[in-house]
Amino acid sequence: MVPESTIGWEVAMVASAHRRPVVVGVDPDPAMRTALAWAADEAARRGVPLRLVHAEGTPTRGYRRREVRPSWEEWNEALHSAGEHVLQEAAAFGEARQPKVEVSGLLAEGDPVWVLREQARDATAVVVGSQRLSRVKEVFGSASVALPLMAHASCPVVVVPEPEHITHEPYFVVGVDGSPHSAAAVDFALEEAALHGAVLRAVYAWWPGHFDVRDEQAAREECRRLLSETVADRAPARPGVEVRHELLAGHPVEVLTKASAHALGLVVGTRGHGGFTGMVLGSVSQGVLHHARCPVITVPHTPAPEPE
Repeated sequence: MVPESTIGWEVAMVASAHRRPVVVGVDPDPAMRTALAWAADEAARRGVPLRLVHAEGTPTRGYRRREVRPSWEEWNEALHSAGEHVLQEAAAFGEARQPKVEVSGLLAEGDPVWVLREQARDATAVVVGSQRLSRVKEVFGSASVALPLMAHASCPVVVVPEPEHITHEPYFVVGVDGSPHSAAAVDFALEEAALHGAVLRAVYAWWPGHFDVRDEQAAREECRRLLSETVADRAPARPGVEVRHELLAGHPVEVLTKASAHALGLVVGTRGHGGFTGMVLGSVSQGVLHHARCPVITVPHTPAPEPE
């Protein structure tokens, strides 16, 4: 595989537009391959290309050359050489893991978040890895890629933690709150469950303490209705998927994190009601990203075009 430069980016994207690729941000550390493995497997299941993306930055340890003098031209050449090396190693890994998947690479200049957001325009999903998303300073730090990417990407974003998450039962969890954003998450979760031959646990988290005691039963029934209707409208499209409806009491972040402890993935929308007034699902998606141990998939809601 020969890495492309940003010059050939637009042409490459148009050429594969009929099969939207799974895009993965490549970590320069060759030991960090869980996200790449997830992306390669996803591309294989969907029958789409795998596109490796690396944004040029500071050369990693082992790729810096002592003879490079502090001139702009030579420093830029060193960055480019290191980036090509990163992509070539990643491509070899991806091709070995999924030999039938078409693998291409993009070596881009610019901020990683911006680069991946642009790639998301024509992608099935964008996959990134994280070594320690449970650390506050990584999740909310200015250098974080995952949070700004999932907030603005136009396709699903998958954050895969390191080390690899081990599960003994094939199931996905999707957070439901009755909003259009959670409906989009249900659609994608059903698709993932079908691809993996997995069960889908549709979870509505509600906080009893937020309601007046006299209204609790009515609130519970309303939550149950929203859960049932949201899933019922979409489940027929995937008749082979077993869907379990679960109405669970507690803070949405805690409920979804616990429910997905051994899941293949946790799927949430990027906005919504989160199960109780004042808790938008954007806050929930940030919270589960902070606490979940399985891959977290955030799905944006794309409004239907208005009739002319």
